Amino acid sequence: MLSYLLVLAVLVTVDAQIIKGEQKDDSCVCKLSSSIWGFPTAKFEAAQNKLQTCEENLIEFRKKIQASNVQMPKLELSLKNIKTRLKPFEYLDTNGLYNALHLQQLVQELDQMYSTASDIHKKTSSKEIEGLLKELTNAKKEAQDMYKDNFFNLETMKSKLLDLNNRVQTCKTIPEDFSSTCHQRIMSSISSPVVTKLNSMSKSYISGAWGRDAKQDNKERYFEHCLMSGNQLGITIRIYNSYEDFIASKNYKDETIAPSYGDKNAVQGSGTIFYDNTVFYQCYNSIEICSFNITTKATKRMKLDGAEINKFPFCYYSCRDWTDFDLEADQDAVWVIYATEENHGNIVVRRLDPLSLNTTHTWKTRLFKRSVTNTFMVCGVLYATRFVNTYREEVFYAFDTLTGQEINTLSLPFEKVAAGIANLNYNPVDRRLYMYNDGYLLAYNTFN
Repeated sequence: MLSYLLVLAVLVTVDAQIIKGEQKDDSCVCKLSSSIWGFPTAKFEAAQNKLQTCEENLIEFRKKIQASNVQMPKLELSLKNIKTRLKPFEYLDTNGLYNALHLQQLVQELDQMYSTASDIHKKTSSKEIEGLLKELTNAKKEAQDMYKDNFFNLETMKSKLLDLNNRVQTCKTIPEDFSSTCHQRIMSSISSPVVTKLNSMSKSYISGAWGRDAKQDNKERYFEHCLMSGNQLGITIRIYNSYEDFIASKNYKDETIAPSYGDKNAVQGSGTIFYDNTVFYQCYNSIEICSFNITTKATKRMKLDGAEINKFPFCYYSCRDWTDFDLEADQDAVWVIYATEENHGNIVVRRLDPLSLNTTHTWKTRLFKRSVTNTFMVCGVLYATRFVNTYREEVFYAFDTLTGQEINTLSLPFEKVAAGIANLNYNPVDRRLYMYNDGYLLAYNTFN
């Protein structure tokens, strides 16, 4: 009779159990307790749930990674575009132009404005000047409070200073007929081109200026000025004694302004204007304005302190070099539009006496000059344009020198035949807008 010993190792309990068998008939019979193999169902299900949750989390994480891989290139492209758009403004930061205005300088400017306004008040008393004096007094008190409280909110104060300064300029003596040709202060629309003509030289001369003598009661004369030497310089101006001659490009006379392109009196840039038989332009390689009388052949010069050479050109569509100064003629004055570091690259408007070239008024705007395609003056209002597409431009901004107010929500579209604009000037005699458009000469009627 054989006896067998069955030994089972049970993993669940970790301990080994010995079970003895008994021989019955020809078999070995063992009595086993199945409880020792009881499967931990609850623990298994819990582990299974955790595994399922972990798998779901991994799937979700993988989706986020995939989404991130899709979004990251877009974000990088957006960042690159932002950097590209901000690149023209880098020099403002590198040159420290965003530094807050020094308190001492601010107080000095306030004192100077108050003195100017007081002098005006002594000569001509008005409610507007009295109100301005009160505001200047309050501004000086605010500056003193800032000093006492050690609270230097200078950028806010600087903005107020700009508004006050523009109003002081406006309060100076301005001719009574300053806005006589305007039915309303802001232009309402611009017509389709009423003149479209290629310049008389060649289509390759993409930079220059043209228009009509802007002096009231003067003989009807048209001028054409094409820049040579890399679209930068000029030494002659072409004069036509009638509109018919201009259209036919005949019977003109080329008036010599300077003997050579390197001469100090040569023309630089496309900001040229013709007013009262006199050419007004930027003098060669300088921050000076020149005037050349085509009858007397006399040249005068006037320095624009704070201006820069080729640092603040018109740049909205593409930077057009040598557009530092934009000259405009409006009734009995000549205007210069330029920018300075002191005004953070924003446009400065200066009104000149056309005979002496002395400055009569100066206004500072908040319009960054490099964000503009071109500018022009109508009835004492500065207008700025921006590029829409190759065949369309838009007036989007106006600054009224009579009130010191700015409007940046205008939308006055007008047509053109090419992308770039070298010169844009308004003539108060015929109330037309004249454009030098990449070699083409266009004129428009304007409506106020």
